[in-house]
Amino acid sequence: MANEKGLIVSFGEMLIDFVPTVSGVSLAEAPAFLKAPGGAPSNVAIAVARLGGNASFVGKLGADEFGHMLAGILKENGVSGQGILFDQGARTALAFVTLRADGEREFMFYRNPSADMLLKPEELNFELIRSAKVFHYGSISLIVEPCRSAHLKAMEVAKDAGALLSYDPNLRLPLWPSPEEAREQIMSIWEKAEVIKVSDVELEFLTGNPNIDDESAMTLWHPNLKLLLVTLGEKGCRYYTKNFRGCVEAFHVTAVDTTGAGDSFVGALLAKIVDDQSVLDDEQRLREVLKFANACGAITTTKKGAIPALPTESEVLALIKGA
Repeated sequence: MANEKGLIVSFGEMLIDFVPTVSGVSLAEAPAFLKAPGGAPSNVAIAVARLGGNASFVGKLGADEFGHMLAGILKENGVSGQGILFDQGARTALAFVTLRADGEREFMFYRNPSADMLLKPEELNFELIRSAKVFHYGSISLIVEPCRSAHLKAMEVAKDAGALLSYDPNLRLPLWPSPEEAREQIMSIWEKAEVIKVSDVELEFLTGNPNIDDESAMTLWHPNLKLLLVTLGEKGCRYYTKNFRGCVEAFHVTAVDTTGAGDSFVGALLAKIVDDQSVLDDEQRLREVLKFANACGAITTTKKGAIPALPTESEVLALIKGA
């Protein structure tokens, strides 16, 4: 049965995270690793599909066993693979992830270059991108050419076709040549997006201000923006629109692994607004959507790995009801 809901297209990288079997140790100390599919844009696509939404992923994988495995995972999870390409020469990206004792992560990447970095503008599926009601992306695809040009072209095509542009910078400093370059490139496309989500850590990085408050957040506001979100982990999230602002509390759970929590939050938000963007102008309804998104993020932290932990609608409603 075709999904009648508005299409959410997620653009960028999909990779394999190698996660230590033991938390709270360095990479060198880890006795073994489990492979876990990852990559923020693909996590968002699967989060949308898991909630019953209509999602597609656009990106390039290696024509290797890992690449085909990842394409299979998208398909198994109900994400359309029309936008997936395979590179014959480059490998699928890998990341070794350290899980600290508090559930936070550190990364070591293998991308020299990986297939996702080699996506060219002329390889894009423009028909798919034009059919998106929401076009979502991060900033890792801005780091190097030709992928950067493909990213800019895809954004332009989606925007011209009337899509809502959604941006989660998803800062991964080890991938950038320098913090200055990261800040400059992340901000280079800032004013195009209509929905932007940043974490408290990203807010501090982008503004250079250690204070996580309304004043700091509003320095990131721009006239085309419909919704700016700052996620605060166990403190919930703050929201800013042209006409109102506020905060929505988090749900308290026992966090095991924070991987994918932000992607789950974004996927939930996009799935709830894709067919009715008037939610962005109605504070009461927006607060309900953000409460739902917070619940999605919370559930995602209760299991190891991003994709296995992404919740269904019924799991989210059960948490909200029980809270």
